[in-house]
Parts: sequence; C-alpha cells; structure tokens
Amino acid sequence: MRFDVIDTSIEGLKVVQRKPINDDRGYLSRLYCDDDFKLMGVHKPISQINHTLTNKMGAIRGMHYQLPPFAEVKLVSCIRGEIFDVAIDLRKNSPTYLKWHAEILSEKNQQSFLISEGFAHGFQTLTAKCELIYLHTAPYSKEHERGLNYADKSINIDWP
Repeated sequence: MRFDVIDTSIEGLKVVQRKPINDDRGYLSRLYCDDDFKLMGVHKPISQINHTLTNKMGAIRGMHYQLPPFAEVKLVSCIRGEIFDVAIDLRKNSPTYLKWHAEILSEKNQQSFLISEGFAHGFQTLTAKCELIYLHTAPYSKEHERGLNYADKSINIDWP
C-alpha cells in the first residue's frame, strides 16, 4: 500500500499519509488508489473530484455536509499552502456525536483527511493561496446540502 492510515480519536475519521517517491527531479505522490481505499473501508466509487483555491490566510470555509442519499465519503488533500481541517460527527447514535476533530493538512506533510459519511466538514487557511483537492463518493446535490455555523458555541471548534 502506498499510504499509511492513522486512526483518529473519532471512528470514521482517518489521516492518510501519502508516501511520495522522491528523486533529484522532485516527487510522485499518489492521491488515490481504489484497491488501497477498499482496504481502508471505502467501498463506494469516487463520483466527483473538486479543486478549490482560497486566496486569503485565515479564511474559514464550511461546515458542509449532504443528506442521504447523497451523503458522501470525502478525501481532502491540501496541495498548496496549509490548512486546519475539521470534521464534526453528526451521527446521532455515535458516542462522539457533535464532537469535532481537526488535522493540519499541507503540501509539506503530504497528508489527507478521510472523512466518512455523517460528518460536516470545513477548514481554515493557515497560509495564503491554499489549494485543495476533494474526492467525493457522491455528486453534489443542492437539495441535499446542509451546513452548520462554524462558530456554533455548542460545538466550540478551537479555530486557530
């Protein structure tokens, strides 16, 4: 496997450490492999890939999620800059319901955040000009999109 998978304190959230192949020209870093992701428990195909740019340092985007049948697994990678990436557990029967977990994702650390269905997702940019690649297991559906206030005091995310 070309990835190391690290469990977080919340079931359904994983850090995926990419293992780039380096030489004097640079590197090759695999973002996704269907066989490897099936071993991680992701059995739905990738349905959509998005690329975002956030120009301003300190900007917050999120907290977004989609309702079934468009609930999705997301793989989030920061390919330029550095972000504070957050997922909130919205699974009502989960022991970690409404708890959040964050990871620093950056072009330097080569980490991705694997977020299961049932989580809201958002991030804050820690540098200017952050670019992200998102892999989704469901297409976007405006009718099924929902969001939480990133500053909701009942969730109390400790934004940088």
